[in-house]
Amino acid sequence: MTTTGLPESLIATLPGDHYTDPEIFRLEQEHIFESMWFCAARSSELSKPGAFRTVDVGRESVLLTRSRDGSVRAFFNVCRHRGAKLCTQESGEVKRAFQCPYHAWTYDLNGKLVAAPNLTKMPDIGRTEYGLAGVAVREWLGYVWVCLAENPPSFEQSVIADVVARLGDVESIERYDVESLEVGRRIVYDVKANWKLIIENFMECYHCATIHPELTEVLPEFADGYAAQFYVGHGAEFGSDVQGFTVDGSQGLDRIPTVSEEQDRRYYAITVRPQVFINLVPDHVIFHRMFPVAVDRTIVECDWLYLKGVVASGRDVSRSVELFDRVNRQDFDACERCQPAMSSRLYAKGGVLVPSEHHIGEFHDWVQDRLGTRSNLAER
Repeated sequence: MTTTGLPESLIATLPGDHYTDPEIFRLEQEHIFESMWFCAARSSELSKPGAFRTVDVGRESVLLTRSRDGSVRAFFNVCRHRGAKLCTQESGEVKRAFQCPYHAWTYDLNGKLVAAPNLTKMPDIGRTEYGLAGVAVREWLGYVWVCLAENPPSFEQSVIADVVARLGDVESIERYDVESLEVGRRIVYDVKANWKLIIENFMECYHCATIHPELTEVLPEFADGYAAQFYVGHGAEFGSDVQGFTVDGSQGLDRIPTVSEEQDRRYYAITVRPQVFINLVPDHVIFHRMFPVAVDRTIVECDWLYLKGVVASGRDVSRSVELFDRVNRQDFDACERCQPAMSSRLYAKGGVLVPSEHHIGEFHDWVQDRLGTRSNLAER
């Protein structure tokens, strides 16, 4: 037995209240989602100046748009006058400026205050000072990432570092040329489960033989319970009789030409904290973004990305989409089965992780460190 009273093979999970307590979820919003780089949208959704999308990041609404110089800008979606929500639509396009529907304060695509009723009679109002409040923004892998923190952490030492920690180097993901791929299909899932249950599920494959028959047919080693993320740089190899990453193992679509021979016929899974999953296969990339909206509810946007020629030609992508759509639904169903039990008295001190899941313990330590709850748990 260890000092925790558990056998050497087992380590403890987070306690149940970390999945049910609104106060813990509030702390997660403040110290995780509103403090770290958050993947908000596909860059192609902001295809030209004036195109916009609004995204909820933690407890804040963020307005994304593309400015005249082609750069992406991000702002708090709040009018500086009386706090009205500036844009209520999820997406759209403006010609030159955003106008508040309450008192018509108007801001250009760079966030500068350019007009308001009687503004010329108030020369002491700074057009930039009273412009929209900006949010740190980066584009990487063809996605827009934002950070609400006043002093954002290094993008390279957080987001890119998570990819390097999984693959061993950044060049391995750059070979998939993700920024040049196009969305062939997007599916949005409304999952009635805490966001951490979804991450924990994605990080392990102890459940794969039980609930993922299609996936283990394509990736036979997953039937042994060891996920691809268990080994740095490891990609799960396709079965010998499998032609492509499709629901029936049939031929896939056009291979991404810059993928290396070592990466061919392999599947790589990456968790980028706090809310992104990246799945790499030779002919497409599957990109998940989670939007935690409540302690027991998470919206997941999942993009299937293919070469431009594949999408433009209208080729049938359904067999590759169906494989991971089934995996997603199987996983989310499992998470939804767990969520009610998180409030059970039996789960007050949590559950256990077997050896092939021990790496999830590092994720739990990271959550506790972000929230400052690790010392409190040790006293329980």
